[in-house]
Formats: sequence, C-alpha cells, structure tokens
Amino acid sequence: MIHLRTATFACAFSLTASLLLARVHPFGNAGLFATRSPGKTSLLARSAVPVDVRSILIMKCADCHSEQTEAPLYGRFAPISWLMERDIIKGRKAMNLSLWESYSAEAQQTFVAKIVQETKSHEMPLIQYRMIHRDKSITDSNLIAISRWARTSSTSISSMTGQSIGLSPGRGDPVRGKGVFEKRCTGCHALTKDHEGPRLQGVFGRTSGSATDFDYSTALKKAHIVWGEDSLDQWLTDPDAMVPGNNMEFRVPKAEERRDLISFLKQCARV
Repeated sequence: MIHLRTATFACAFSLTASLLLARVHPFGNAGLFATRSPGKTSLLARSAVPVDVRSILIMKCADCHSEQTEAPLYGRFAPISWLMERDIIKGRKAMNLSLWESYSAEAQQTFVAKIVQETKSHEMPLIQYRMIHRDKSITDSNLIAISRWARTSSTSISSMTGQSIGLSPGRGDPVRGKGVFEKRCTGCHALTKDHEGPRLQGVFGRTSGSATDFDYSTALKKAHIVWGEDSLDQWLTDPDAMVPGNNMEFRVPKAEERRDLISFLKQCARV
C-alpha cells in the first residue's frame, strides 16, 4: 500500500512538474495553446493557390509552417513541448503560410520549388511528425498536385512579366547573375555547401548528379548531362521536361535572368 501511494505521488509530481516546465520555452514561445481566430481554413484564402493544393498545405504543413498550429494534448507536457516548439519556430522561420500573401511572386515561386524538392525527397514533413501523425505523410497524388501547381505558378510569373522562354541573345552579366542567384536560388542552394539542392560552385562544366556526398534523384544521376550554357538554360527553363522524375521544380522564366545566372555560375567555376 505504501509503495502504491509512493508511486501515485511520484506520478502526480512528475505530471505537475512537466506541466510547469512546459511554461519554460528554451527554444522560443510558439504559442501552442494561444487562442486563435480565425482558424486554419482562413490560410491562403486570398491567394492563387489551387484549392486541392491549399487543402494539402493546411492539412500536412500548417502545424509547423503557420501561426495556426493545432497542438495535441501531449504538447502541454515538457520536454515534448520544447521539441515541438523548436520544430515549429524553425518551420515558421523557413516559410510561414500565414504570411503567404505578403511574399513577392518570385519568393512564392522559390517556396513552391522548395516544397516540391523537400516532399519529393521525403524530407518534409519531418520524420518525427510523420511517425506520430501517419496521415500527414505526402502521398503520390499529393506530389502530382503540388508539382502541377509548381509548373502553373512558374508559367503565371512568366506571363505577368511578359518575358519569353527562349534564351536571350548576347552575353550574360555575372554581377546581375549573382543578384539572381541570391534572390532566387539560395532557398535551396549555396555555392560551397549542400542544402536541399547540391552546391553550385563548379557546376558549370560538371556532369549532372556527380557532386560527391549529395543524394541526387536517380533520374538526374542517370542523365549524364554536362552543364554548359545550353543545357543549363534548358534545365532552368523546365527541369522536369528535360529530366523527368528529378526532384527540382524551380524555374527561371525570365530569359535574361537565366542568361545572367548562367554567366555567374560560369564565372564561379573558374574560382
């Protein structure tokens, strides 16, 4: 009887301590149980995101990538609450669906490409999230819808800017190309480090899928493309048309920007 009382007291003490410690926020306060109005259904309501894709993003991404997190009961207990807040704060910093309408069209396109890249490679949603919430995994039909959205959004930007798809004549400007790289590419790439995409210093003249220690798609590894002016222009225009089954859905619809970006990458290859 004494042992039962001791165990009961220990459990009660542990639960109370866990609840109290959850009020401490070592990774920042994500406001897991703050009152929110309106709810998730308001996300992307005024955006051009297709209804089917909007549903996918709300159901499978919004808990970590919006201000409308629906925290489960176990999230009230530390240290689980700490780990959740760590992932949520990091997710909102990377992309916040609650702020989608405030992003520029080009920034939105970069986010769309990153969504496709990370879902195709099964990096998102996070594995610890999928282990607990099995219904949050991205299905093949989800990928088809998201990829279709990526292609449509790229075409829309091209139409809005009035830019042709063909390669512009003349030489590119590497200085302007550096600006394009920093504005359009750094969401997934860096020059000297691998991120969602492989490092790009030295990509000009390199064979596709050959950067060491990067996990390329099977399609790109088998393509054996040598990246030069023509092949990079074709790739940046429509990577999926060039190499079906690759993981990249990012496009540069402006021909002049492609020309400048390729010139910058060519210059970086000489470093």
